Parts: sequence; structure tokens; C-alpha cells
Amino acid sequence: MLVRRKGFTLIELLVVIAIIAILMAILMPALKRAREQGKRAVCLNNMKQLALAWILYADDNDDKIVNGAGGVDQFYNGKPEPPWVGMCWASNYGSGGQLPEEQQEIEIKKGALWPYCKDVGLYRCPTGSRGELLTYAVMDSMNGYGDGTKERGLWIKNRMEIHTANKMAVFIDEGWVTPDSFAVYYKVECWWDDPPVRHGDGTDFSFADGHSEYWKWKGIDTIKHGRSLERGHAGAGWVPRTDEGFQDLYSIQKGTWGKLGYTPSR
Repeated sequence: MLVRRKGFTLIELLVVIAIIAILMAILMPALKRAREQGKRAVCLNNMKQLALAWILYADDNDDKIVNGAGGVDQFYNGKPEPPWVGMCWASNYGSGGQLPEEQQEIEIKKGALWPYCKDVGLYRCPTGSRGELLTYAVMDSMNGYGDGTKERGLWIKNRMEIHTANKMAVFIDEGWVTPDSFAVYYKVECWWDDPPVRHGDGTDFSFADGHSEYWKWKGIDTIKHGRSLERGHAGAGWVPRTDEGFQDLYSIQKGTWGKLGYTPSR
């Protein structure tokens, strides 16, 4: 006597597949967010380690802080100040050019901060541009290039000039390698370098007291502008369009210089 084995019908299989597809559609965004939060945590730790190395450098140099203009030898009172990292960018970096990774590693190790942070992996965010070993930059005020503002007490040369270390940003996650330091106006109500949009709708910073934190941009115009320039610069002078966008501008200017050098319009 033959025993008939009951199997799944085609409709039942299609229903199961549809349920699995729905569950995947629900779970994938959550998994993506969890993965991104993990990468953000790694980035924050990297920046914290760099900030601690920055503090150790000042400890060993009578509170003089390291030259924050990556790849640029600056001079102060006639004495050379080697940069925190060497020149890690290609001459055509703005159009996507990159140095070979081997050359980037050499440049990182040439930097004045290398003896205090001897791990190449700590110099880049895990979500940074592929093929680049440096995605972090020092803020203009922290002995950076400071082309627009070199007023003493604003353009910091000595750690003793910092009065609110927990509010003064030292490093920013740009997400790609750029020349010198991250430029921010002091007396002008507009952006110089463009707002990096990283890890969602903000970016990571580390501060002069050694801590790091994530800042979420408030303005949809800030986010839209930054996303349109993930690897490039619009040029100095971008002005926000919303009140929230102006608050983003004021926040980064205060986090860089400690205060605004003008009366805000909003």
C-alpha cells in the first residue's frame, strides 16, 4: 500500500517567501543602523586616542601644542614646527586622486604625533574614503594653518591658552584626506570648509580635554549641502538657509574659536 506524503503547495511556499521578505525588509534597516553605530563607536575611540596623544605631546613640550596643519611645516619665532602628520593627500585630491597607501603610511609615520600614537589604524574612520589612511583633521584654531585668524588667544599655540578644554574641538572626522587643517571663519557668518556629514547626519569630534563626541547637525540645509560634497569643496562662503542651519554654523565656530567674532543675525 502506497503512503501519500503531503508536501507544501506552491501557494504555501510563496506565502513563506513573502513573509521572509517582509521580515528582511523590517530587519535590514535596523541591522544597518546597528552596524553604523558600531563604526561610529570605533571612530569615536580613534579620535579619543588621537586627542590623548595630542595631550601627551603638549605634556612633553612645555604645553606647546603640535602643529595642526597636516603636511605643512610652519614656523613660529623663527623655529620650525613639524606637522602632526605628513602630506597624505595627492595633488589632485579634489578630483578623487589618492596617494598609494604605502606612501600615506610613510607620511603618517613622519608626523610629530606618531611617537604618541603608533597605530596607523587610528588615523582613519572605518567609514572613510576607501584607499585613504587619514580621514581626520585638526581644527584651524589648534595651531592649524589659521590662514584667516591668527589672533593670540584664538589661534592656540600653548595649551594654557585654552580656558574651556571640554568645549574646544581639536580633531574632526572629515571622512577623507585634505590639506592642512579644517578651516572655520571667526568673524564671518558663513562656512569656510564645508560641513562633513558622517555617521548619519552629523560628524565626530574630539576635544582638548581628551573626550570625543558625536554632533548631529540640526539644519536640513547643512545636511543637504554636506552630502552634496562628500568628497570635494564648494569653496569658502556657503551661507545657511534656515535658523537650524545657522545654529550648526555657530556651534562649529564656537567649538573652534571659543566664541563668535561677530553679532549673529539669528
